[in-house]
Amino acid sequence: MTALTVTADRTKFLRLALAADAVVTAGNGLVYLAFAGPVGDLLGPDAALLRGIGVFLLVYGAGVGLLAGRRAISPAGTKAVIALNIIWTLASIAAVVTGAAGFTTLGAIWAIAQALVVGVFAELQITGLRKARSSQ
Repeated sequence: MTALTVTADRTKFLRLALAADAVVTAGNGLVYLAFAGPVGDLLGPDAALLRGIGVFLLVYGAGVGLLAGRRAISPAGTKAVIALNIIWTLASIAAVVTGAAGFTTLGAIWAIAQALVVGVFAELQITGLRKARSSQ
């Protein structure tokens, strides 16, 4: 599959959806890293788990940001981001339902809320990819 070349505004929506995802994801990762102890006390998971998630989110956010900033946005890269966002959404819901992460009530609410946000990012990216392709 070839990369989408940037002409006019056909990738603007996709680029914005990816960039917003990158900023929110990296920001969340920074909070988990910088405040793992207090966040863990509030939400339930232990600090070590939150630090690991924080590192993942920072790296993932940086990767999504790089994808968004490329002159030509890779459809394969975008599909990978969409797939990972869907997996994250489902895994977050499963963690709440199974109790695997040891969430407090506030933590369960937070996990579901962020799962919904990530699901919305996936939907926006799907829409953006379709718009970019339909303009070719």
